[in-house]
Amino acid sequence: MVQFLNQFFKFSERKTTLLTEVIAGSTTFLAMAYIIFVNPNILAVTGMDKTALITITCLVTALATLMTGIFANAPIAMAPGMGLNAFFAYTLVLSGHIQWPTALGIVFLSGLFFFILTLLDLRQKIVEAIPRPIISAVSVGIGFFITFIGLVNLGIVQKNDVTIVSAGPITPTVLIGLAGFFVMIFLETKKVKGAMILGILTATLIALLTGNAPWPKELFSFDIKLLPIAFKMDLDGAVKWSFMSAIFSLMFMHLFDSIGSLVACCNQAKFVDKNGRIRSLDRLLSLDALASMLGAWLGSSTITAYVESATGIGQGGRTGFTSVITAFLFLLGILFIPVIMIVPTYATAPALILVGFYMMREVKDIDFANIEEGFPAFVIIVMIALSYSIATGLAFGFLSHVLFKSMRLKFREINPVMWVIAGLSLLHFVF
Repeated sequence: MVQFLNQFFKFSERKTTLLTEVIAGSTTFLAMAYIIFVNPNILAVTGMDKTALITITCLVTALATLMTGIFANAPIAMAPGMGLNAFFAYTLVLSGHIQWPTALGIVFLSGLFFFILTLLDLRQKIVEAIPRPIISAVSVGIGFFITFIGLVNLGIVQKNDVTIVSAGPITPTVLIGLAGFFVMIFLETKKVKGAMILGILTATLIALLTGNAPWPKELFSFDIKLLPIAFKMDLDGAVKWSFMSAIFSLMFMHLFDSIGSLVACCNQAKFVDKNGRIRSLDRLLSLDALASMLGAWLGSSTITAYVESATGIGQGGRTGFTSVITAFLFLLGILFIPVIMIVPTYATAPALILVGFYMMREVKDIDFANIEEGFPAFVIIVMIALSYSIATGLAFGFLSHVLFKSMRLKFREINPVMWVIAGLSLLHFVF
């Protein structure tokens, strides 16, 4: 068996061992296991069944990660993307007044277009068309947005009829959430693997001990719920011109999310050829797109490569067997749904804040001293959070970029693809 695994995953060729790969896969799982708790809490605001969401989150993460392990032999894990799930819940369903089955259809179509772009090798043209500061602004804006959602879920920020929002009272649940947050921060500074999930578990334990959360009636269950949300995708309802802007925005976010994570992780894993190009990048991107289409069919928001894969790579993971171990542990998580169900929203909120912080670090790549470069980026950052819509923020930013260049008669500096993007952004407001 060991010899077969060695030959299939090329342990010797990549200078790794079975034990190293098992440790690496377990490390990646610990680093990203917070998604089991956080993703269902985000998507549940759409009316989707939370128990089924936990099952689906574990299942699609396991299937997508297994795909990269088996078909790309890469130590890359995939799961419902942070920011992408917020787009699904808050922009498409809540702000866009779209039913969640239709939103799943939009996710499927965005994955399909992403797959077609990869097959036609057009993704590079899109990447090159959009200025780097705008790409960075998207990450910063989504980070700001996710942080805002985390603060609301924690109870630190609340609705106010006079000032729109205001600081909330310091309640026992807020203090419990903050305790989990401080545990996360402390462990992150010590570079402890799985800091986020340990912070979530700490807050949950305090909530249980203080009577702010109910104890689970059982530790594990074989009663697996899928049907409340699985196979409910409304593809016919999503095929409308009015949804093209949303489909494009989601595809754009997915594209840069995937490429950013894959470039960072694959370079760290030395998963490159002699010319420095990532091996099998097209295959990884194709698997990413196919995973999103499969995820939408099963009832999940967009699936993407996770940068947390770098933690397993840091432990020596160099082959797809790292991903196989990570996938197996996520499948195992389905059995512990009774325990996962009792984790309160305010316990997972700190993870959103911390993820938002990491995404905000891209701000260093934006030159705000140059108004022509900085203002469109500023518009994206501000409008994503304040309009409570990632698509709206992107549309404002893209149009601002084209408008600023046009006002200064710098038409040659506007990539032809950018005119198409601006046109789609305009359609977002028209429809």
